[in-house]
Amino acid sequence: MLGMIRNSLFGSVETWPWQVLSSGGKENISYEERACEGGKFATVEVTDKPVDEALREAMPKVMKYVGGTNDKGIGMGMTVPISFAVFPNEDGSLQKKLKVWFRIPNQFQSNPPVPSDESIKIEERESITVYSTQFGGYAKEADYVTQARQLRAALEGTATYRSDLYFCTGYDPPMKPYGRRNEVWLVKT
Repeated sequence: MLGMIRNSLFGSVETWPWQVLSSGGKENISYEERACEGGKFATVEVTDKPVDEALREAMPKVMKYVGGTNDKGIGMGMTVPISFAVFPNEDGSLQKKLKVWFRIPNQFQSNPPVPSDESIKIEERESITVYSTQFGGYAKEADYVTQARQLRAALEGTATYRSDLYFCTGYDPPMKPYGRRNEVWLVKT
C-alpha cells in the first residue's frame, strides 16, 4: 500500500529552491556551496534508534502526511530532496537520533495542512548555506558517515561548518533501483 502511495506521490516533484554559490573539489570528492531557501517544513524526530531504523519509522509518517493524512485530506505532491539531520559523536559515528525535514510544497507554504499524526510538527526554518557532496546507491548510515568524513577532509582549512549536526538527503522513491542520488550537507557557519 505504502509503495503505491509513494510512487504516485513522485508523479509531480518539486525541488527545494537553492542557488549554487561555488563549487570545488579535492582528490576524489567534489562539492557545491549552496544557499538553500528557508520556509515551512514538516518534521519528525526519532530518538533512541540507530539512524537506518529511525528513518524506517519516520519516513512513512511524513509520506502519509504528504499523501493526505492531514486536516484537509489533501495530497500535496513531493518535494526533493527529503533531508534528515543527524548528530555526530566526537569520533564521527552517529548518535541514535534523527530529524526528518520535508519542505512543504510551494502552493501550501503559506497555509500548510495540519498533520493528523501528532508526532509531525510544522516548523519554519531560516535559509541555510551548505556544502554538499553527491553519491549514488541505496544509502545507509555507514555511507553518509563516510561521505561526511570525505567532505570534511576536502573542506579542511577553507571552510567552517557546524560540527553538532549535518544533513543527509535523498531524491528518489524507494522503488528506483538505478541512478539514485544522495547527498551530505554540512551547514556553513
